[in-house]
This record gives sequence, C-alpha cells and structure tokens, in this order.
Amino acid sequence: MTRSAVQVTARAFGAVAMLVLAACAPATSLERVAAPREGFVPTVDGARLYYRVVGAGRDTLIAIHGGPGVDLESIAGDLQPLTARHVVVFYDQRGTGRSTLPTDTTTLNAAQQVLDLDAVRRHFGLAKVTLVAHSYGPLLAATYAIAHPDVVRRMVFFGPVPPRRGDFWTRFGYSMLTRLDTAQRAALSSINTRFSDPSADARAACRDYWAIAMRPRLAEPDRTLPLIRSDLCASDAAGIRYGLTTTNRVVMASYGDWDLRPALATVTAPTLIVHGEEESIPMELVQEWTTALPHATLLRVPRAAHFTYAERPEIVWPAVERFLASNP
Repeated sequence: MTRSAVQVTARAFGAVAMLVLAACAPATSLERVAAPREGFVPTVDGARLYYRVVGAGRDTLIAIHGGPGVDLESIAGDLQPLTARHVVVFYDQRGTGRSTLPTDTTTLNAAQQVLDLDAVRRHFGLAKVTLVAHSYGPLLAATYAIAHPDVVRRMVFFGPVPPRRGDFWTRFGYSMLTRLDTAQRAALSSINTRFSDPSADARAACRDYWAIAMRPRLAEPDRTLPLIRSDLCASDAAGIRYGLTTTNRVVMASYGDWDLRPALATVTAPTLIVHGEEESIPMELVQEWTTALPHATLLRVPRAAHFTYAERPEIVWPAVERFLASNP
C-alpha cells in the first residue's frame, strides 16, 4: 500500500470516525446540568468549546465524537436513545464544528484535548463522569482516564481505534480501499481536493463525500444507511473544512506511535467496548483494550461495522443500558 493511500485512508477514518477553567459551583442535581441546553465552555487559553446538553435522568454522560476533525453532529443523532434515561453532554472538540478553530495549530494536540475535556467536566461541576466515545473518541477518553483516573466512573467505547498504533493504519487502510471500487476511490480523492479549496462549498463537498464514504463503514449499507440519524455535514461550514483539512492531520500526528497499554493498568473504571464483527478496524487489535484495561468487557456485534448502535440497535442499546445501570 502506498504512503499516499495510507494518508488518504487516515483522513477518511478521521472524517468518520484538559486544568483549565475557573471553577463553577458543583452541580448537585441533573436539573442544574440541564440548563442552558447549549452554549460555550471557555478555556484558560481563550478558546471556546461549543456544547449541547440533551436528555434527562439520574446521571450525566459526556459524549466524545470521533475524527479527529468531525464534530458532535457525527454522533448526536444516533446517540439519542441515551437521552431517554441520561443527561448527555455533547461538545465539539477544539478545531471542529462550532468550537474555536485556532490559528495556532500547536494547540491542536492530544494533551490539549485532555485539558479541553476536563474543562467540559468542570464546567458542569461533575465530580465523577461517564464517558461515551466513538471511533477516535475512545483514544481521547482513555488518554483522559489515564490522566484523571479518579474522576472517570465508567466508559463506553463504540468502534474504537486500538490502544496501540502498530500496523493499524496499514490494515485499516487496506480494508477500506478494498470495500470501494475504482470509481468510488477516484471520486473520494477528487472530493478531498474540494475541502482544501476555500472557494468550494464545504458543506456540499461534505455531503458528496459521505454519500460514498459511509458505505464501507457499514456491514449492510443498503439496509443500514437509511438508519443513520446523525448528519455529519450539519455543523458550521468553516468548522467542517478546518476539521478535515487541519485538525484531523495535526491532532492525529500528536499521538505519534501511540501505545496506551502499559498506562491503562491504572484505569479502574469499568469499560464496555462495542465492536462490529464486520468492522474495518481489526477485532483482534480492539481486543487489546480488554487485556490492557483491568475491568473491560467486549461486546462483539454481528452484522455490524463502525456504527453498531444504528446497525444493530436491538443488541447494542440494551447491553449499554445494563452496563450503565450496573454498580462500578
């Protein structure tokens, strides 16, 4: 596989798939968390993180979107079932969506993402938090849990990247490319150039991109594509362009040749890993989360790939709710 092909598939994956803030008064009930429903979390370096709060219940979850480079719209629609029993805080990571798009790209890195996530937690006065993350999101969630093991109650990982880089990109890239025909690969390459063109319509390019790029991420695309409720192109057009052309590349590079496995031994939070059996992210690499985390369980979802919660909701959501209801 050529280096350029790996770079293209890494961007494709990213497109799918923090001491911080002046302290707020701690929230003692979910009613305090529920309002306002949307706004911005300020950070000590002057950035603003857009958030949206949805749902009601006895506990609060922070939802971490994938990418890096996409935004909360990539998961908000499909994680709606959680809002029936929980308050869910969605937020756009720095350099995505409606959050600050920094001119100084040195602030786009793994360490800053951890600081930003802690800013969100502190903004809502959450002493303990449950993290629900998709795609790249689990890498951020786990890095955060390593840095702050005392504040993470539990975690749910949907379609996670592996806990170490290894040969992941090569294997993932090959799998994605083989699920597309020659015409589709050419079309995606052409669309990628439109994201870099400031005169092009970023939202239109986004919709053209996902019309093709979503299919290899689903086990049965003709059946399940209509089931995806999240609109990956609904956010701010400038944020879409910046996220895919800058944030994805810079943030992912900041992780380098990552290997979280040794440090994960210190993370005691129970973790549920939900992974599709037909996912392009290799199952055996994802299983390493369960051997590295002391209290992790893997749910293998048949006839599903990267969007298990939309492809097989009858399996995924009951399992997730049982896990969230269990005592740590």
